[in-house]
Amino acid sequence: MIRSKRMIQTFTELVRIDSLSREEGEIAERLVRELKSLDAVVRIDDAGTRVGGNTGNVIAAIPGTKAAEPVLLSAHMDTVVPGRGIKPIVESDRIRSDGTTILGGDDKSGLAIILEVLTVLKERKLPHPPVEVVFTICEEAGLVGAKHLDARSLKSRHGLVLDSCAADSLFTRGPAADKLEFKVMGLAAHAGLCPEEGINAIQIAGEAIARMRLGRIDAETTANLGLIEGGSAVNIVPDRVVVRGEARGHDEARLTAQSSHMADCFRDAARAHRILKDGREVQATVDATISRDYPRMNLGEDAPVVKWVMAAAKKLDVPIRCQKTGGGCDANIFNGQGMNVANLGTGMREIHTVNEFLLLGEFNQTARVVLEMLRAV
Repeated sequence: MIRSKRMIQTFTELVRIDSLSREEGEIAERLVRELKSLDAVVRIDDAGTRVGGNTGNVIAAIPGTKAAEPVLLSAHMDTVVPGRGIKPIVESDRIRSDGTTILGGDDKSGLAIILEVLTVLKERKLPHPPVEVVFTICEEAGLVGAKHLDARSLKSRHGLVLDSCAADSLFTRGPAADKLEFKVMGLAAHAGLCPEEGINAIQIAGEAIARMRLGRIDAETTANLGLIEGGSAVNIVPDRVVVRGEARGHDEARLTAQSSHMADCFRDAARAHRILKDGREVQATVDATISRDYPRMNLGEDAPVVKWVMAAAKKLDVPIRCQKTGGGCDANIFNGQGMNVANLGTGMREIHTVNEFLLLGEFNQTARVVLEMLRAV
């Protein structure tokens, strides 16, 4: 029942619409028109205004034709750079970029699947539960659109985000993440004339990082420092350095312990650096900021949406496995707001690169699974 050629046409049209984070206005207008043509009640929230974008999240409700609990379907509208002027190339088994930009399958493959499934439900007059659709902004900018969505306005408690790679992967577990920032304050001095009158913030940061556990901490915890800035000239002892990073973990207690360890490394390094200047002691300091960026996703195999997907896959005789991921997505935010939402792959590969492509067989499989799931709920 899924019309693959139509879905491919929809996808290629969507990826030709530029929609970098905070610039999703044009594609939002297109999606609103599509959803209204499917008899959906559509609105756009104020998330765009709150994050400095040109549109908010697109939220739609389609009445059910049978008595059942509502189901959420979600994908994000924004893409990463280089994402302007995308020229999709359709081949026998895949759609790829022309090599100068990304393709935008992340996540316009999810958008196209949802539109196709809803279209088939309407044109075939198939029984289905109430469906709520959320097309988010700024997912690539840190799940910002989902964070600014008022989940209390949704009736759905269960659903799917379509925003991952292999179509045989249903991601039910994903880590929580902490955002980390460490500001090291030392003391400036002339590096040639009187370096002993300064406290080198770069040196302190280096000592902290050298004693820190980073990378793969254990099977469920990772940590990374990704940005560092500081100093003003090579002949000045640097008095300030800012280091930014993250820690992720499926176990929130171990995640908290890792983030605290990283902060302690900076504090311990700073405590070791002090000087006497003009009769007073000057001590290096660290301002450590740790904030929970997003909550974990942790669905059991008995969660309704997991059972719905697995039943649909069994009926269609296609393989799908529950898996865990080290990445975050909008599903993390939905789950943190009291919902039960899993992330199903759409067939995209080599995302966030100019070599990105979408496997058509998997693209079609996911659409069939979502359609069958809605018919069976």
